[in-house]
Amino acid sequence: MNDKKGKKSSMLQSYGRVTIFLHDVLMIPVAWYLAYWLRFNLGTIPEEFLRTATLVLPVVIVCQAFSYVIFGLYRGIWRFASLPDLVRIGKSIFLGVLIITLAVFLVTRMEAVPRTVIPLYAILLFAFLGGDRIIYRYLKDHRVGISSGKRVLVIGAGDAGGRLLRDMLRHSRAQYLPVGLIDDDPDKTGREIHGIRVLGVFDEIPEVVNKHAVDLVIIAIPSLSSERMQRLVAICESANTAFKTLPRLEDLISGQVTVNAIQEVSIEDLLGREKIELDRDMMQAGLSGKVIMVTGGGGSIGTELCRQVANFAPSALIVFERSEFNLYRIQQELETKYPQVRLVTVLGDVCDQRAVENITGNYRPDLIFHAASYKHVSLLQAHPGEAVKNNIIGTRVVAEAASKFHCDKFVFISTDKAVNPTNMLGMTKRAGEIYCEGMNAVSATRFITVRFGNVLGSDGSVVPLFREQIRAGGPLTVTHPDITRYFMTAREACQLILQASVVEGEGGIFVLDMGSPVRIGYLAEQMIRLSGKEPGKDIEIQYVGLRPGEKLYEELFYDSEGKEETGNKKVFRAKHAPADWNRVKQVVARLERALADADDDEIIRILADLVPLGADEQPLDIVKVA
Repeated sequence: MNDKKGKKSSMLQSYGRVTIFLHDVLMIPVAWYLAYWLRFNLGTIPEEFLRTATLVLPVVIVCQAFSYVIFGLYRGIWRFASLPDLVRIGKSIFLGVLIITLAVFLVTRMEAVPRTVIPLYAILLFAFLGGDRIIYRYLKDHRVGISSGKRVLVIGAGDAGGRLLRDMLRHSRAQYLPVGLIDDDPDKTGREIHGIRVLGVFDEIPEVVNKHAVDLVIIAIPSLSSERMQRLVAICESANTAFKTLPRLEDLISGQVTVNAIQEVSIEDLLGREKIELDRDMMQAGLSGKVIMVTGGGGSIGTELCRQVANFAPSALIVFERSEFNLYRIQQELETKYPQVRLVTVLGDVCDQRAVENITGNYRPDLIFHAASYKHVSLLQAHPGEAVKNNIIGTRVVAEAASKFHCDKFVFISTDKAVNPTNMLGMTKRAGEIYCEGMNAVSATRFITVRFGNVLGSDGSVVPLFREQIRAGGPLTVTHPDITRYFMTAREACQLILQASVVEGEGGIFVLDMGSPVRIGYLAEQMIRLSGKEPGKDIEIQYVGLRPGEKLYEELFYDSEGKEETGNKKVFRAKHAPADWNRVKQVVARLERALADADDDEIIRILADLVPLGADEQPLDIVKVA
């Protein structure tokens, strides 16, 4: 069946080329005789001149057709005729005219061939060949008389909007019918792109929607910031019209903006759309050809780190993960998508010193990303011992193995909850930061901490919870009307983690620019609206009160920390006085002894000695498990 389709397609292509060739050959005598007619002022051509014109016509046709073939006039497709096609036509006509002039001179010595006929012929032939192609494309693009399809208003009169319009206009069976453009630049109002007029600016969307009976608004600005996207979505909601968007800038390949790329606006579009500028050459130099290990490689951040590291062609990628299913899942994905990468998957616990040292000793990684962590605030409040064991002792084990086996860099993944912590997650992560800073001062290994906020859609985060609650019909549970959090997509976070890992200079704590904090109530409202429902009407939002250890807002820096710029405007270095390394080691040793005794109260007292609560915070609220 496929062979038959292939043969049929090939036959159709050959038939199309023959038809175009016959058209272009037919234009030669038309242009030749018309040139004579124009030479004699649209009057009767003298018999002698007409006889000579007819005599040399076969020579003209053969010479010109030869030049057509030489310049490949039939490699282009009329449907997509453009400037390069016109240039090719011009070159073929110029060559043909040179050959024709020489041939006619040899045949007639240019007797009864007026000198003006040759340039007139060239001009007319170019007009016929180029004009027919342009007219054909115009008719195909604009589909005269079309009235079907959704009436679409495109937001963005830039490159992406222009390409999207062109793709819409090309489809003969129109799913979308563009009726106008909107752009925030008032100077573009009244201008046209592919025959479609810019009708106004963002604030005029409701008026334009009503006036032109718009069925759908498509936001075609892939680089739009989250603040401007939020504003546009609010305007579209006020206009009571459906809206969609193009994917993010990094998801689009240049020149491939098509109607097939249109998608629903997602919560990621509203909260994390800023383009990240990366020094890819520096990242390539820092990651390519290196042995790289990722602990917690099956988790939300770990899996994305593995994907992005694999793109930089490491000599080996070691994925260390405790969850059998998560390890199997990332192994299958990496083997399928990156078969060229040498992949080592290890099922193990970061608290198992022997297992960690075996792996680091055998493979001698150049760079370790320590993403293994417990991170659910409420659960860790109820299990302080497990929080300390995994987040502090596990960090110590991997960090010491990195130093023992001369790893070049160790990257510790921290959280904004480590700043003025009020819960076990924040305290254990801050302890991990302190420990890595101490190691950085005494080890040849460079220890780097990367601190950032919530990752959209990560395991245990609020976005998957809200999605499940929406599927169940609500209500959406929010702890407090004023609670805010910083958000970033996993891709953005991991890109900046990789960028921080290759920043030149000393180690230390690097903080990612998280933008503006987002009110969780707003997040809940937008997720309900994006599901096609109305907050408070179709799905309720319930405020249930702050959970143990939860803060109203998170911070990225301590007041005592200096904020230094790095080579990337979205990565900063936090500078402060280092902790006493001997005291840090003593506290961690005391924590391990308390873990052995399973004494949660003692664990909390010791941890608070290393990581005191903020001056304005309440005592740590631990939930006792019965």
